Amino acid sequence: MSKRLSRYIGVNVLSAITVALVALIGLDVVAGIIDQMGDIKNNYQFADVLIYTATKLPSTIYEYIPLASLIGCLVGLGMLATNSEVVVMRAAGVSLMRIVLFVFRPVVLFILLAALIGEYFSPYLDQLADSKREYLLKGESALDSTSGFWARERGEFIHFNAVFPGGVLFGVTRYKLDTDRQLKEASFSSRATFNKTEGFWVEENVSSTIFLENQIYTRKWVTRKWQTELTPEVLALNVLPADALSAGALNDHIDYLEERKADVEQYRLAFWRKVLQPVAIFSLVLVGIAFVFGPLRQATVGFRVFVGVLFGISFKLLSDILGPLSIVFEMSPILAILTPIVICFSIGLILLRRAG
Repeated sequence: MSKRLSRYIGVNVLSAITVALVALIGLDVVAGIIDQMGDIKNNYQFADVLIYTATKLPSTIYEYIPLASLIGCLVGLGMLATNSEVVVMRAAGVSLMRIVLFVFRPVVLFILLAALIGEYFSPYLDQLADSKREYLLKGESALDSTSGFWARERGEFIHFNAVFPGGVLFGVTRYKLDTDRQLKEASFSSRATFNKTEGFWVEENVSSTIFLENQIYTRKWVTRKWQTELTPEVLALNVLPADALSAGALNDHIDYLEERKADVEQYRLAFWRKVLQPVAIFSLVLVGIAFVFGPLRQATVGFRVFVGVLFGISFKLLSDILGPLSIVFEMSPILAILTPIVICFSIGLILLRRAG
């Protein structure tokens, strides 16, 4: 009896979360395609827009799993409440906490899915999608400072049009300065490939201009060796925004920056947001369960969805506000992430206690 009831509730909640996730992703994909239409030019065509959107799909799934879990819980468990099935369960002696446990079980599957995507798929695919888009828009042309990526190493400033995962760069512009901050050399290579065995880059189709006091020299190479500390892994950490990196990469990068006494707060905030995301999902689901047993017991499906979206957006806005504030006021990033979670848990527990 217990297994059958657990399966029944689990299937309802799982189906509702899946439908909510598909609907949210669908809306985001349509909005993303419309937003990208204005960038269609040169080699970047409509088919490339579709490929770009599809490649970014894992990140979209990862982003919407918390909100979909909340909405799915409100709808799935809410339908059972509307049909008086929850009342029958309670009358049969099934405790409120047991029903909560039955609802949490399918949510664990989505938490595991989110962890898998965030750690192994979205960082690589995000970099691939963004790099391919930049390459199609600008190709191997010379520097366009309005986009691409800048890096600095000792007395050299470097710009990349596109940074592909695995060690492939396109449109590499390098500026070397002397000790007086005067331009000494400017070079451009259409492509650079990382030699993993030897640990250096090989630039292709290189054109270099050397500036002397009264003369300017121009030199060209078919290929040129480039020794630098900017490995593909280092570039990936700097090209992608902190929130797009995996928890493991963030932890390694924090250690790397701390050794050099650099600012790590942005990466530490992103790290704890990744680590505590499962707890955040559980807190949202708990609120959804509490709403079904409390104020939304007899509400319509549409109103439950509206409340779920409103509460989910409020949760995200609060997290997005507290995160930067913790950096500005030098607060603990864990506190900034935990505050909305604790608020959710508190609301959920208070409403469940009243309902029980």
